[in-house]
Amino acid sequence: MHIKKNNSDNPSNAEIIYHVFQRSFFDSDDDRHGDLNGLRQKLDYLQCLGITSILLTPLYKSAYYHNYFADDFESIDPAYGTADSYFSLVREIHQRGMKIYMDMEIQYITEDHAWYKDAYENPSSPFSEYLLYKDEENKIPETIIFDINGLHGYDAVYRNITTVNLHNKKVQEYMYKLFSYWANPGNAAEGVDGFRLDHMMDTLDNKKRLGNLFEAFWKPLINELKQAHPGLIFIAEQTDWNSFGEDYIQMSGVDRVFAFPLREAMLGFEKEKIAQTADATFNIIPGPNQNIVFIENHDTQRFATHVLSDRHKLRTGAALNLLLRGTPAIYYGQELGMKGEGGFGKYGLSDGNDIPRREAFKWYKDISRQGMALWYKDSGPWWQDSNLIQDDGISLEEQKNDGYSLWNCYKQLIALRKSNSAIAHGKYETLQNNSVNVYSFLRHNEEQVVIVAINLAGNAEAVHIHAGADQVSFADKRLQHLFGEAAALLKSEHIEMTVLPYGIEVWELIN
Repeated sequence: MHIKKNNSDNPSNAEIIYHVFQRSFFDSDDDRHGDLNGLRQKLDYLQCLGITSILLTPLYKSAYYHNYFADDFESIDPAYGTADSYFSLVREIHQRGMKIYMDMEIQYITEDHAWYKDAYENPSSPFSEYLLYKDEENKIPETIIFDINGLHGYDAVYRNITTVNLHNKKVQEYMYKLFSYWANPGNAAEGVDGFRLDHMMDTLDNKKRLGNLFEAFWKPLINELKQAHPGLIFIAEQTDWNSFGEDYIQMSGVDRVFAFPLREAMLGFEKEKIAQTADATFNIIPGPNQNIVFIENHDTQRFATHVLSDRHKLRTGAALNLLLRGTPAIYYGQELGMKGEGGFGKYGLSDGNDIPRREAFKWYKDISRQGMALWYKDSGPWWQDSNLIQDDGISLEEQKNDGYSLWNCYKQLIALRKSNSAIAHGKYETLQNNSVNVYSFLRHNEEQVVIVAINLAGNAEAVHIHAGADQVSFADKRLQHLFGEAAALLKSEHIEMTVLPYGIEVWELIN
């Protein structure tokens, strides 16, 4: 394979997010739970891959393994470590020139939270108005998402959960102090670079009493935090996965949203659908970094499961994830082709349903080795259905030194993005061609013009890629190959090439 690096390499400006489910990443103290010291020990690995930023799942104490639904917003889950281990991690991330984003879900609390315990059946509690109830005696707490009032953990523990009253002024003051603390706990080097805002809605769970939250809660909170802590980045997880998320940026002041419609299009491997959705995505939200582009996360089926671990489609998915406009996010283990499905109701009303999507990162071909974060071992049917198999080729140990592995494909594509300014920061335009299967597009800025062609089918495609009236002219130019295997012929109005099955071709157009 031919790959060339451009001399305009500037890694600090080309952000690559690694979305990690830290409980499943690396266990540093042999208790099977991934932890903060384990993540810190693997920063060399992440930088070797080319990662620049880390997006955590929640850290706060919770009855649930995923740490959503807080028992205490201010304390770190002891299984992850201590405050000292957390701040040591953040300091080292920043010393390496990397960023860290904290995942915040502040809409719900469990019965173990101090607010719940004090206000339940006690209308005179100072925390009574912090929460929502359906009665005046505080005996019937408001339900949460899916209209449920509690949930079983994978370990059979059940907890009641209720909704926080985000319209309450004291809650708003508390949340400002909470976010502000994590942004700067007294030492700027120990503060996060931004927040992922989980389950963000203008009308929370479609309850009228929690309407207009963009204007009444989120916008003031975000504005005040940005004034006090310049440079903070806010990433919204829109609950409607069909939404492009423009209302979040326009109405609440967040900086970025997840490109859910684009992900759905990419999963289909249909050229026109991907091209149309990419055009819409980057036109509706035009900022160069405002869309988080991804193909899997902690709430979705693993991409490898979706494509039945087809090694060619896995590479194609990597190219779509990393070469389009926006900020790419890689979910831990995606770079190995880890599998996992799960889903609501798979194992009943339990948070164990999503464990298959959140299995231990497979460092070694032997899953019994120390460091494997097998916190869910022998705990239920998700373990019997585990996708972790000995010697199946899906481990870092088996892939790192294989130049043709998926892991090395990710590493090469990340290096390509980070070393070519047009891919890292440039505009996007779909390029027309004569093939029903080859998706071609332009990435360009004032410094560079790059052409990408990705074959979405399992047969070789002879293709003519057209410049188009409104795009960069091909006349009096030449091509320099950056990635791929195909030869190309440049003419004044089009490029001719034959793209191999599921092939990825990247060319720079130069004078």
